[in-house]
Amino acid sequence: MDECHRFVDWDKMGVSVQSQDAKELACTEFQELKQLARQGYWAKNHSLRAKVYHKLISNIPCRTVTPDANVYRDIVVKIVGKRSSSSLPLPEFVDNSLVPTYCLNAEGVGAVRKIILCIANQFPDISFCPALPSVVALLLHYSKDEAECFEQVCRILACNDPSKRLIDQTFLAFESSCMTFGDLVNKYCQAAHKLMVAVSEDVLEVYSDWQRWLFGELPLVYIARVFDVFLVEGYKVLYRVALALLKFFHKVRAGQPMESDSIQQDIRAFVRDIAKSVSPERLLEKAFAIRLFSRKEIQLLQMANEKALQQKGITVKQKRQNVHLAVHAENFKSEIVSVKEMRDIWSWIPERFALCQPLLLFTTLEHGCSLSRFYSHSEGHEPTLLLIKTTAKEVCGAYLSTDWSERRRGGNKLSFFGTGECFVFRLQPEVERYEWVIIKHPELATAGSEPENHSSPAPSTLSSVLSDPSDRLSPFLSARHFNLPSKTASMFMAGSSECIIIGGGDGQALYLDADLNHGRTSHCNTFNNQPLCSESFQISVLEVWGFRD
Repeated sequence: MDECHRFVDWDKMGVSVQSQDAKELACTEFQELKQLARQGYWAKNHSLRAKVYHKLISNIPCRTVTPDANVYRDIVVKIVGKRSSSSLPLPEFVDNSLVPTYCLNAEGVGAVRKIILCIANQFPDISFCPALPSVVALLLHYSKDEAECFEQVCRILACNDPSKRLIDQTFLAFESSCMTFGDLVNKYCQAAHKLMVAVSEDVLEVYSDWQRWLFGELPLVYIARVFDVFLVEGYKVLYRVALALLKFFHKVRAGQPMESDSIQQDIRAFVRDIAKSVSPERLLEKAFAIRLFSRKEIQLLQMANEKALQQKGITVKQKRQNVHLAVHAENFKSEIVSVKEMRDIWSWIPERFALCQPLLLFTTLEHGCSLSRFYSHSEGHEPTLLLIKTTAKEVCGAYLSTDWSERRRGGNKLSFFGTGECFVFRLQPEVERYEWVIIKHPELATAGSEPENHSSPAPSTLSSVLSDPSDRLSPFLSARHFNLPSKTASMFMAGSSECIIIGGGDGQALYLDADLNHGRTSHCNTFNNQPLCSESFQISVLEVWGFRD
């Protein structure tokens, strides 16, 4: 660790970190490495962490031709020239990200700029990578010189293992990761999400900061612990830690006035000063306590979000900052909800569909109270949004992920379909979104390619077939959408010529009669025993909304 001593301010780094006796890391098994990384085995020994980083990064599968330390030595003088390293401009693809100082001295910060410019020279295909300055600055603390740091970062960037995602290098990948993070917040941090919706005009703009929280705002001792695990477990760790940060922010700041005019600035300040409230160990403990989707499910969601952006033509950074399009007040008119309420609903739906505008497909005021007309106007649209206003002025509804034409698979029998992205909600008298639970009869599912269908239980026993929330399946497992095995299909919607059943969240379910004048609810395991609406109700207005590009 000779030359890197030039770049590190050891007063900031802490003498104990460099003076402890070096340990050795002999294990190679993934599970053991995973456990040691989470425990911080090499966190308090600078020399050991440097050795572990070198070993882990050296094992990353890379392109055949990946720039190494010798390439850096060959090009650095030609690229940097006689310019002062402290004044070197950073490439556009870092998106104005600052170089985090961490525990680097002025010479170290200049070295980071030199390394980034050389990386830009060797990776012309990188178009958007705001995390790069932080990654380079972090690794420089644990590299023997600039050339080794350059080589290690190049190996991370050149990883060619399709199952191992590391750092986003295009705007499409970055923006879809922000949308995916928004979806995860909507699922796992509902209280924090509710706060974001209340205090920000554009929720996705807030969530687009999630990588900056990690690679830019977190102090060195925290991001180094995160990076320890990231090198072993991959990208999913970043989502976990960002979710934990948001949970802690909400817990610490709940009920307090905002410290600035921007929730983004407040979150950034909280993360910068996180040592005042949360230790690195507690942060990771919280992150790994979240029962997150599987890596496969997150990958599927990321792919769906990328596809939605591509279809919108959003593949490079736009001059207009917000790609998350709000509900336009001038084009929106509903007899059930206001523009603000519709925007609140829009903040709950999957990010890839929040890019769309609402399109009224059916309303009982215009099309009458006919179930057949409900189907004819709704079919061919996926997803749809159902809104109901009762004569008692209660307002509730459901986000329905699947085309109503799927009901035909059951013939004349009532059969369930839909995906775990479905949910039910209440707007009046109080706002509440209910997490979903599946119907507890797998034989009722109408899965992708399997033709057989079975009749459902009678409506009067609907509450008995709703499972306890502990039996939930992960939400993005859908035979229809992702070609997964039929046993993973979820069951949320059901329709026949006689009725509609929407089996919902936390035991909530809606049952609508064929005349669309009457309905009833079934509820168990609800939050605070609050029902979706009256157990039996009369419908004043019913609307179905689609999603327009």
